Amino acid sequence: MKVDADLSVPGLPNVFAIGDTAASKAWGGQPVPGLAPAAKQGGQYVAKVITCQLAGRAVPPPFRYTHLGSLATIGRKSAVADFGAFRISGAPAWWLWGLVHVYFLVGLRNRLSIMFDWLWAYLTYRSGTRLITGSALPAAEIRKIEGGPVRVGSLAA
Repeated sequence: MKVDADLSVPGLPNVFAIGDTAASKAWGGQPVPGLAPAAKQGGQYVAKVITCQLAGRAVPPPFRYTHLGSLATIGRKSAVADFGAFRISGAPAWWLWGLVHVYFLVGLRNRLSIMFDWLWAYLTYRSGTRLITGSALPAAEIRKIEGGPVRVGSLAA
């Protein structure tokens, strides 16, 4: 949704949108990417705005997103890292991705749990569950719900 410079929803000064729900051009006139670091920066900014409003102080200047880099895992011991002038790929980027991911987890228990899960998956070559999905309906049940045949590649209206 479109937001003002302070990440508030137009016409609703006490309602804010951050992350991938906010359409903001606070990255040098470019749209802010729908990534976790952008959401974190937006959340920190909105917290400052609300704190200033409650204390009766002037609100901070408009939100500006600072891109810190991108990390993406693309398989076992394979990832890419792009920090502008510094780019790496392969196993070193994969280890870096894992370290950064664990670093930003909240709580020692979560960090240890994830590290143990990842170590076990690495040693046993098991990828584990990556998606959370509901129970799947058989095709016959879907046909009953939709009221017609289901074809691969077709979209329901």
